[in-house]
Amino acid sequence: MIRPALPSFKPKMSERFADWVMRRHEAAHREIVLHRRRIYILPTRFGFYFAAMLAVLLASAMNYNNSMVFGLTFLLAGLGTNAMWYVHRNLLNVRVEYLGAHPVYAGEEARFRFRLHNPSRLPRVGLTMCWRDLPGSTTYLPPSGVDDVSVPVSAPFRGRLQPGRFLLFTRFPFGLFHVWSWLEFDMTTLVYPAPSAQAPPPAALGSTGRPDAGASGPGQEDFSGLREYRIGDSMRRVAWKTLARQEAPLVKQYDGVGAPEVWLTWEDLQALDTETRLSRLCRMVLQAEEEHLRYGLRLPTGTVDPGAGELHKRVCLEALALYRGDKGADARGAARR
Repeated sequence: MIRPALPSFKPKMSERFADWVMRRHEAAHREIVLHRRRIYILPTRFGFYFAAMLAVLLASAMNYNNSMVFGLTFLLAGLGTNAMWYVHRNLLNVRVEYLGAHPVYAGEEARFRFRLHNPSRLPRVGLTMCWRDLPGSTTYLPPSGVDDVSVPVSAPFRGRLQPGRFLLFTRFPFGLFHVWSWLEFDMTTLVYPAPSAQAPPPAALGSTGRPDAGASGPGQEDFSGLREYRIGDSMRRVAWKTLARQEAPLVKQYDGVGAPEVWLTWEDLQALDTETRLSRLCRMVLQAEEEHLRYGLRLPTGTVDPGAGELHKRVCLEALALYRGDKGADARGAARR
């Protein structure tokens, strides 16, 4: 990540300055407009070298009374001054809109999506948005145009991920000045437990959560009719042809041998620590969904009734991500985030 020249020498001082700046601005809910009080500017390392070169040229011109060197010095100084004005204008009044982020598994990178709006008739070139030291996304905004950027954020722990502030900066043109603004939104995304590489197959558990306890659930052989859609029903059973005649979707029902219904329970995973249990339960949820089973989830803090489908899977994974049975472990994870 490119940083302004002065704060790069003292990163702790830079972080304290950023904390002090952000105390003046509340976290935005949806969008931020970059007015003058939100934009900061410093010379880059190359900018300091450029200023030192101008000082040497000016001293040489004064020592030898050389008009050509005077002219070159003033020309370069004028270019530097215009570059400072232009790079500041490149970021001024840009509107940043938060679009959202999809849940991820622990150890992956969450992608926070933003939309940048250019309200002026001039293009905005070389705008980069990033989070901490991860590589950012660079974009070009045409006159009165918009563009979407996706910023990666590391998600090492399960739970709710609140990334804090992002950095939007530019050095266009010439790279003499670094103009930036810190952006903080009131946003979070879920981080599910990392699926364990090893987990007992969910089909080995019966309806009571023990092996060979039987199976239950809707049949799969003979069509018996339609009923109203309920949360957790598989999208494969939706009667799509009836949607044109019905306000609410209907689901096909079948008679015959019931589909396996299993319980994924906390108590079945003994002699394991909290995070390992959650990782194995996460893997079992994914396997049960892949095998088209009806499955429920039992945790010490609550129960998710049996169901199937993408929505039911997300409900189970959310329960695992937000599990707070081991307060000590959760506090450590929250502190490290």
